[in-house]
Amino acid sequence: MANRKHVALLKQGVKAWNAWRRAHPKIRPNLFRADLTRASLSGADLRRTNLGRASLRYADLCGAQLGGADLYKADLRGAELLGADLRQADLHGADLFGANLRRVDLSQANHSGADLTYANLDGICLSTADLTQSLGWLEVSGDPR
Repeated sequence: MANRKHVALLKQGVKAWNAWRRAHPKIRPNLFRADLTRASLSGADLRRTNLGRASLRYADLCGAQLGGADLYKADLRGAELLGADLRQADLHGADLFGANLRRVDLSQANHSGADLTYANLDGICLSTADLTQSLGWLEVSGDPR
């Protein structure tokens, strides 16, 4: 289960959360199974955070730093991730149905078993990413080159 103190701190807002992260860079936050549905986390520093099985449905994660985060089986249905950094994130089994992943960096991320049905993948960075085992139909807007 999630660390209650970490959840409470995050709910104080991104500014307080990011200040705490800067003051405690060695702590790996535990938000496992946290209910962050519709949370406003734009610009949040969530690097290396355990968000496994967390509910981030319809959350605003635009510009969030999620590099190295554990999002194993996280629920990100309808989440806004515009411009987020998901480099080296574990998205194994994550539900990204209808998520906006426009201009997201997914370099070296694990997407196996992720549901990307109707996700907006316009302008994403897939350097060394493997989407062959991701489930669902991909709706990619923009130039198909």
